[in-house]
Amino acid sequence: MACSIATVLDAVGDRWAMLVLRDLVLGLRRYDDLRRSTGITNATLADRLKQLEQNGLIERSLYQSAPERYEYLPTAKGLDVALVLQALAQVGDKWRAQESDEPPLCFVSAQTGGRVRLGLVDERNGAPVPHQDLRVEAGPGADDLMRWRLARRME
Repeated sequence: MACSIATVLDAVGDRWAMLVLRDLVLGLRRYDDLRRSTGITNATLADRLKQLEQNGLIERSLYQSAPERYEYLPTAKGLDVALVLQALAQVGDKWRAQESDEPPLCFVSAQTGGRVRLGLVDERNGAPVPHQDLRVEAGPGADDLMRWRLARRME
């Protein structure tokens, strides 16, 4: 399927894998810490770690040999998913704001300490693009199915 969204979703898998990636991006490395943070069962955590490793999102590194214990590190590809995690956090914060809850995570600039938000910018000039001005078009890699999807929305 010629769909960049499907590519990422296939690599990640499901909610549990996203939560494991969240924790790895936050700096957790060890199995027991991942288990405690997510509340995931041992079987599910072992499966998701294996899946994430097979898909090139994480790598494991031996830190103890008797018994063998590994820590898990996000790869460059895994760190790319941090952008998706930040977008999910922003949406979640917006929804939580309706309950007047403060955000549980803040993304901040290491240089200024100011909060950082994802936004739409014109790649030609860097100018912000309001969401209402966003248009989706078929890209150069679009297949017939993607073109069909985009054509159907016009009807």
